[in-house]
Amino acid sequence: MSTKNTNMNLPVKDFSAIDKIALPQGEELVKAILELKKEKNAIILAHYYQTSDIQDIADFLGDSLQLARQARDTDADMIVFCGVHFMAEAAKILNPTKKVVLPDLKAGCSLADGCSGEGLRAMRAKHPGAMIATYINCNAETKAESDIIVTSSNAEVIINSLPKDVPLIFAPDKNLGKYLMKKTGREMILWDGACIVHEAFSMERIAQQMAENPDAKLIAHPESETPVLDLAHFIGSTSALLNYVEKDDCQKFIVATEEGILHEMRKRAPEKELIPALVFDESCNCSECFYMKMNTMEKLYLCMKYEIPEITMDEELRLKALVPIEKMLEMSTSIK
Repeated sequence: MSTKNTNMNLPVKDFSAIDKIALPQGEELVKAILELKKEKNAIILAHYYQTSDIQDIADFLGDSLQLARQARDTDADMIVFCGVHFMAEAAKILNPTKKVVLPDLKAGCSLADGCSGEGLRAMRAKHPGAMIATYINCNAETKAESDIIVTSSNAEVIINSLPKDVPLIFAPDKNLGKYLMKKTGREMILWDGACIVHEAFSMERIAQQMAENPDAKLIAHPESETPVLDLAHFIGSTSALLNYVEKDDCQKFIVATEEGILHEMRKRAPEKELIPALVFDESCNCSECFYMKMNTMEKLYLCMKYEIPEITMDEELRLKALVPIEKMLEMSTSIK
């Protein structure tokens, strides 16, 4: 089934003024989204950090590696990507014949915004002969300057597979880079970047949480800073954290990653107690990603109805960015 472009009927230029548009509400909104999905032969892909209502309506929920595979393999006409901009870009890179839309085009990423293709070129010039391994949390231009892309799920496997006698630049997350250096024993030249959500965790406040909950295990994403990781009982990617909570015998966990993951954790392990790790700001106990939460059910409905904002890309750039992503997918076939 081919999609119909109804952009000409859009009553506003963007979705920032959604209060001016008559929208279905509650169960009617869910029903309307499902009807649009069927009508347009669309697939809704969502990251674990999205709001719970978006997670519940998604056709597929996953981490960056899982979502990349789904985007590559889908036969839907339209990919509706509920995540942040670099994720939707990756879907377009992997499946260029499909229309890719993102509920809010402003859903960016502080980590991705802090690393440019130009910056990576300059870094390579300072270290001639070095390979560049780049975390998937980056924009298309940055991917295009990379030799291989990694996710938190496959980074250790891929780093261990790269030639040991070649200098290695890792960008853009220095915290993940430090963790990988410790895990692999591989020295790397690190780009000075970090995720604002994972950097916000307070080692002192988390230590207090652990003292107050001696029967709990601290689990953390490797984008967190080293002092937090040093306290953790388990460190892993988004999907690895989910699997650990589901399968481990412990009944209480302090969770140091974006709090959206707690929704899926509670569904998989409803009998277990989950405590969000505390951040430095004592006026706010949450660890939400502002960008991830920019997508809403209302924006999801509107982007499906009007098929915007659409992700488009220069073909030369897409082909350059595709090469390191395909290398990553080839090297991580054993990772679920």
